[in-house]
Amino acid sequence: MVRWSFGEIRQGNLWPISVALILVIASIFALSALAERMEQVIVKQGKDALTADAVFVSANPIPESLLSATDKLERATMTRFATMAFSDTGMQLISVRAVDEQYPLMGELVLENSESGPIQASQLWLDERIMAQLDVEKGDVVTIGDADFTVSGAVLMEPGLSFNPFQQMPSAYIHQSDVAKTGAIQVGSRVQYRLFLKGDDGVISQLQESTELSPSDRWRTQDTASRSNEVFERTTQYLSLTVAIVIIMAATTLVLTCQNYVNSRTQTIAMLKSLGASRRWIEKWLVIQVSILLVSASAVGLLLGSGLEYLLRIPLSDLLPNPLPSYGVTPFLTSVVSALLITVPALGIPLLGLIKTPALEVLQQGSSHRSWKHMVLVLVPLIPLLVLYANNTLVWIVLAAIAALFVLLAVISVLITKFLANISTRPAMKLALSRINRTPVTSGLQFGALSLSLMLLSIIWLVRSDILADWSRTLPADAPNVFALNIADYELASYLETLDANGVTRSQAFPIIRGRLAEINGQDVKEMEFAGDGSDAIRRELNLTWGDTLPEYNDILEGDWTNKASVSVEAQVASDLEIQLGDTLRFVINSQNFDATVDSIRHVEWRDMKPNFYFIFSSDVMASLPGSYLISYRINDDNEALLTSMSRAHPTVSVLDIRTMGDKIQALIQQIVSAITILALLGVVAGLLLIFTLLRLSLSQRQQEIRLYRTLGSSKKRINTTLWAEYGIMAFVASGIAALAAELCVAAVMTYGFDLKPQIHPELWIALPTATFAVLALVVMSLLKRLLTPVST
Repeated sequence: MVRWSFGEIRQGNLWPISVALILVIASIFALSALAERMEQVIVKQGKDALTADAVFVSANPIPESLLSATDKLERATMTRFATMAFSDTGMQLISVRAVDEQYPLMGELVLENSESGPIQASQLWLDERIMAQLDVEKGDVVTIGDADFTVSGAVLMEPGLSFNPFQQMPSAYIHQSDVAKTGAIQVGSRVQYRLFLKGDDGVISQLQESTELSPSDRWRTQDTASRSNEVFERTTQYLSLTVAIVIIMAATTLVLTCQNYVNSRTQTIAMLKSLGASRRWIEKWLVIQVSILLVSASAVGLLLGSGLEYLLRIPLSDLLPNPLPSYGVTPFLTSVVSALLITVPALGIPLLGLIKTPALEVLQQGSSHRSWKHMVLVLVPLIPLLVLYANNTLVWIVLAAIAALFVLLAVISVLITKFLANISTRPAMKLALSRINRTPVTSGLQFGALSLSLMLLSIIWLVRSDILADWSRTLPADAPNVFALNIADYELASYLETLDANGVTRSQAFPIIRGRLAEINGQDVKEMEFAGDGSDAIRRELNLTWGDTLPEYNDILEGDWTNKASVSVEAQVASDLEIQLGDTLRFVINSQNFDATVDSIRHVEWRDMKPNFYFIFSSDVMASLPGSYLISYRINDDNEALLTSMSRAHPTVSVLDIRTMGDKIQALIQQIVSAITILALLGVVAGLLLIFTLLRLSLSQRQQEIRLYRTLGSSKKRINTTLWAEYGIMAFVASGIAALAAELCVAAVMTYGFDLKPQIHPELWIALPTATFAVLALVVMSLLKRLLTPVST
């Protein structure tokens, strides 16, 4: 029996299932392994951007209770405050970062002469911009508050990453022990205390839950909603979506190959029963075949998947860290378990039906009846899928689209082919359409499988393209790279004239002042309860602005800008704080209360690096308040000296040069783009192989019919033309419906999964039919000669 089972595989009856299983396991393993490594890289990049696993941020000194609770974790502390720095030739407002020896826990703090931290007591390390503005060099004396420091050197690279330009004020690093002697922190001073933690995620999560936060406290982690980790979240979503799609494509092909095998063995089982074989013997025979199949396919699939993952890693050698993070056993388990779960219904349902084939089937085909009780096996992969992706909106959108596609295709394909049959006059076309319409259910399944594969391939690539298009807005080529604030009213005109005279592209000047949101409709915001964590806008002072018009790059989503005792609110803040049109907001500015009515809600794209604000008031609300001005502009390499000369001419203006931050963001985005592209290509290659296998199986099933046509006198040319016509119709219908379904599915994925605006992809309607015909041509040409030759001799 075992020898016969091996013979069954050797003679080719089981090879399509073997190929499908090997492809399933190899594809899932390679994609899972690479995705696992890339996810580790992405998580590491995210934590490097944060410089820790978690950061506790407060306007008050770190509580002793929290310090005690974290004494077994790796930790570092930072005290941040703004103060004036003085040299013999100038002065400059700077951001002082007082750190201890453990800082940074992640990322790099690179100091002059290739030195790296830690910062030592009595040292002063200055941002290169500060050194230029104060006209000092290493060894010169700079006064910060009441303390004199000898400049230790320049800070060449800081750890961390922020999309907020206001966090990029030129930094000076000193040791925590030197804070007291500066005398810069007094009662009422604006100061921020940070505790950086590195350790087990479970321990840190428990610590977050057990820490009671005051209104001025907050936790920052990679999972905390922020504009900088939005990139990481969307990348992780895309990885899971790609893995799920490849599994779905593999499952579809495996189901079809299993059904094809069972159909080919119906006569064999009927013959065995007619010769006296018992059901138990047949079951044992089939179990041996399936066991050999699974074991051999798993071994070959894992080996092939390992090699494929290695080859796919080569283009990512610069992106992946050294030493390379291990992907562990997860890809092995994912690939083998996924294949087993898929195989249970794919092979189980048809095999259980095959076992019940009556001996009468030898003489009278079609005498067996299908039992729907076996369909319960579909729950075997479905239940784990429900558990694994219970909260993954993207996967359910794709699954819903797949179900809708099959129903839609079953109807449209039959209607289209029947319509074409009524208008076709060419004999080959009539014969092809007759062949399709003669078995509408089978043809519908073939159309559905092909369109499904094409749709999923399109989703993988289109979602990638749309995500990358959105990320290209993160830091446009012409984005501002310098922010100037604290521009006094008397020097604004001179400052702007200098920029305009040198042809510098700039924004309008925005008056700004610091203030807090205090009340919403007469209720204290500190006493109100909001869904989720509310908003960071109620925990700190904000930069507020006013004017007669709103920035042209802010889109109004609701209401209209009336410019009369009004305030316009950023959409996310409005959602977090449940602010609606017509609400009255009270702000506290310089100990004075100011009321304004919400007349509009704006969408703000924070990543474009333009001056943006949570709240913008009409001019009449702030008429009695003085304010300084903020502008942004872009400095290119050819006017580098202009920035230095302007800093010296306007020493009280704070200049935030974010070019270094921009380079870091661009490098990070480029790395993630490489990862996304490689994963998308892997998914597309796997999908094309599956489509190739699917079409080969479909064409192989035609061999018996071709023999009949040849027996009845049909020429090779007529059969050849008919086959090309039939599969050309299939490619035309399947690619058209797949393109439409992909557009609808991608629109839903981008809207509900990634919170991005959907768009039409005209290139898909050209590329998809072209690619489908190309794959179809390869399949037909690879099998046509073998199909025709045996019957022509």
